[in-house]
Amino acid sequence: MLSLILIIAASFVFQGIIIRTKSLASGRKGPGIMQPMKDIWKLLRKGSVYSETTSFIFKLAPVIYFSSVVMAILFIPFGNQRGVLSFDGDFVFFAYVLALGKFFSIIGALDTGSSFEGMGAAREALYSMLIEPAFFLVMGSFALLTGYTSFAGIFSALHFGSYISYAIGVLASGVILALALIENSRMPVDDPKTHLELTMVHEVMILDNSGFDLGLILQAVNLKFAMYGALVANLFLTREYELYYSIPIFIGVHVLMAITIGILESFWARFRMNHNPQFILMITSVSLFIFLGVLLMLGKIV
Repeated sequence: MLSLILIIAASFVFQGIIIRTKSLASGRKGPGIMQPMKDIWKLLRKGSVYSETTSFIFKLAPVIYFSSVVMAILFIPFGNQRGVLSFDGDFVFFAYVLALGKFFSIIGALDTGSSFEGMGAAREALYSMLIEPAFFLVMGSFALLTGYTSFAGIFSALHFGSYISYAIGVLASGVILALALIENSRMPVDDPKTHLELTMVHEVMILDNSGFDLGLILQAVNLKFAMYGALVANLFLTREYELYYSIPIFIGVHVLMAITIGILESFWARFRMNHNPQFILMITSVSLFIFLGVLLMLGKIV
């Protein structure tokens, strides 16, 4: 339960820290850290407008997308404390709960009948499909290393004590950070601030959403950022850490991750569309190095 509370709390400020970092990097003061949440709160108090061409799928998609993210968060542990839900192989269920939400967001975009939204949905489906092996390679490698197949078991048994293990931890953190960027359609895969339909991915998918529905989608993105930040934090939390150590580490990882994303988006240009699959497959290649490192630690290869 503590992990759920901390992730929700982190989601309130994560986007604000990113925006503030980008503002400072460009020489501007920028909005307050809580401004994104204020905007979402305004949207949640408004009604939604629906096109006559849409069906119940379009109305249902934002709720399922948001619910899938909340369901996935329930599996995230905190140090030696299990998540609200935990069982063997739960990281597989975690991935496909998120995939269910992504599926409904895609068919919700297709339900509008807009060729532009269909184009964005096709791109998002492709990127999600290409990045999936990277997640399973990372978690499968840690499952092989620790002998557990649940998030709680993997993170509680994971310890770094050698140069190879530290390298694996750094690579895994980088892969999870890339997962967060790709899954949330951020730089360098997509630019959330662009409004040119031919180059948009996630933003073009939600052009017809408004009011309460749009607020749910935007908050789901914040929760996903905080969720991936919690996965990175759990790499460095062990069962020996007391709460007065674990909570500052958790907060520090989220702040550092948000600042890193803000800096990357300030100085890293968006890739051309035909380069995005190559970048995503490169992330999967990095995950293979994690797998090889685990085999080295287990003495399977010399």
